[in-house]
Formats: sequence, C-alpha cells, structure tokens
Amino acid sequence: MAASLTASEVIAALRAEGVRVVEVGNWRTHNRNSKGPWGPVNGSIVHHTVTKGTAATVAMVRDGYASLPGPLCHGMIAKDGRVHMVGWGRTNHAGGGDPRVLDQVIAESYGTRPTPPTKGNANGVDGNARFYGWECENLGDGKDPWPKAQYDAIVRVQAALCRTHGWSAKSVIGHLEWSNDKVDPRGFTMSKLRSDVAERLKHPASWNPNEEDPMAGITKRDIFDAVWKTDAMTPPEGRATPENPTWAPESVLRDAASYATRAEAAAVRVEAAAARIEAAVTRLADGS
Repeated sequence: MAASLTASEVIAALRAEGVRVVEVGNWRTHNRNSKGPWGPVNGSIVHHTVTKGTAATVAMVRDGYASLPGPLCHGMIAKDGRVHMVGWGRTNHAGGGDPRVLDQVIAESYGTRPTPPTKGNANGVDGNARFYGWECENLGDGKDPWPKAQYDAIVRVQAALCRTHGWSAKSVIGHLEWSNDKVDPRGFTMSKLRSDVAERLKHPASWNPNEEDPMAGITKRDIFDAVWKTDAMTPPEGRATPENPTWAPESVLRDAASYATRAEAAAVRVEAAAARIEAAVTRLADGS
C-alpha cells in the first residue's frame, strides 16, 4: 500500500520517463473525492476508451456522460503517444472488482496474470479508491491498431508509477483482470505489457529504446568488409585481395602522410589562435 502521488509528483515522474504530457484545464483538482476515499493506492489499471478522435475522447474522459460523471480516469493516452491529464484524486474508472485480484496485486504474488476475476463492476470491491486509471484511445474492437508511439507511452506511464512507488510490473493490470464483466484493453495482452514494463524498469527512467543504435545489426564481418574492402586498408595478409585488387602498400603510406600533414596544419592554426587570444587578454589587462 502507498499514499497516492501528488499531481506535481506524478507529472515529474512521467516527464522523467520521457512521457509527453498535456495538462487539461483544472485537472489537478478535478476528481470525485466527495463520493468516496482515494487511496491508499495499490496499482494501476489500463483501459481502452471505445472511442475515436483525440479531442472528443479527452472531453469524454474529463467530463463523463449522463450515467457516469467525470473524470473517468487520471490520464488519457492518445494515438500519438501524448498523455492528457484530466483528473487527480478519485476517478470513475475501475468500479467494483475482485478482492482476490486486489490481494494478488498488493502482494505482487501472481504468475503471468492474476486469477481470473469472479466479481464484476456491480458487486466487487471499490477499485476507484485503490488504483490509478489510464484510458487509452482505441475502439476496442480488436481491429483498431495500437500505434507504436501510443503503446510506448502506455509502457512508460506504467513504468513511471512503478518506479516511483517501488512496485514491480505486477502492480499493473488490465480492466478485464479486475472485473469479470470487462474486456479492456483489447488488442494486446497484459502479460506482454507487464513484460515490457519490467524490461523498462531494468533501465534508468531516461532510457529510450527507440533511439537508433548506430551499431545495431552490424556484425564482425560487416566491420571487416568496411575496413579491408570499402576503405581499401591493408588486408591482414599484407597483400591485395580479389575484393581489393588495386591495393598497394604505398597508397596507405601516402594516406597516412596526408593525414599527418593536415593534422600538423590544424595544430599550427590552433597555436596561432591561442596567441591572438593571449595578446587580446594582455591588451585588456593593460587598459589599451
């Protein structure tokens, strides 16, 4: 169990994890605290919205609708990966759920997924008091795609919460794992999401696996070919090869001499620049 993060703390945690955050209106004080407790928190629940269009979805999860007042989550993760913060405190996102699942989340004691819930939204324990909630823009039909930017943001959001609270990825569940009358999120498995969150938690919050590694996919043979063939350097045997028949020892020596000459000229230029700077400093000191 843990006290919930403050609005400032969660924003700091999300941004440290590389999440692009959009703060919507008075989200820091927009909540349902007057209707029940908020905390202690034990985990985070991932949902899908069954909507299309970011602006309309943000409005819906912030304001709710006739039978369910907003906010309906803490943040809405859009298709482009931006996280729109719409409320902080108690929100109408989880509803009732299985107390056995809550116990497993608190203890982080289950395998790849919690015991299938037997209680639903109407007869379970109050999840709105015990979980952070994240709605994700998706039709939930199993066909609407989950863009890479969006899925990456879902992973980062959950990792940010787990990292800050000291939780493992097993503190993250799907709505379908909380209540037996829910199917969300649909389109990826929670075991896969937890695996990706766990991998992220092995690295610093600043880790960015999407940055292209300049050495990714390059083998020792690729390096050999680049050095000995493409760059026409001396082969290990000290002689020409079929791939580089024009190689000659003197060509390498000429290249080396050329590099040395250019380096010497650069050193002279640096020395001259240093002398000019020293002279200018002397003039300033003399008041001239």
